[in-house]
Amino acid sequence: MADSTNIIFEDRFTVDTVDKDGQRFDRVSRITATSHHHHLSLTLDIASELYPLQASEAFTLAIAKSLNPDEDALADNGGGDGDGEQQPRRVRREAWRNGDEGLAADYEYVMYGKIYKFDDSATGENQTTAYFSFGGLLMALRGSYRHLANVVVGENVYLLMRK
Repeated sequence: MADSTNIIFEDRFTVDTVDKDGQRFDRVSRITATSHHHHLSLTLDIASELYPLQASEAFTLAIAKSLNPDEDALADNGGGDGDGEQQPRRVRREAWRNGDEGLAADYEYVMYGKIYKFDDSATGENQTTAYFSFGGLLMALRGSYRHLANVVVGENVYLLMRK
């Protein structure tokens, strides 16, 4: 599904550590992982009872703006057709509200959250870190800004994972 316009980031990762500093919460684990293709590092809090991961295990992680694979077809273009006539506005509804899983059907673990911060002070040339919050479960994705160019602070996103 990497060709979907809703997916703003996708890569394959390998788990480096699970709870390196000890498990602080009963049902939450903090993993660190390294991407296969873009040399990014990931720190992610996951609900370990729902989606357990072990060191050396590989998974695909995607970040999407919507679960609806046809989001661009539903985008509002300002309500007009260019001739001064108003077109009916299309109401955007997430796929899961209609009983359709959308992109979530292709993944095993899904979280909804927000991109809340960028930090360009990381060591190394052209390095940046994007920070996400998924209802208190945090994620930091660090690497070249080129691979994180579509990630925009303040945007609501879905995190999708599969092994």
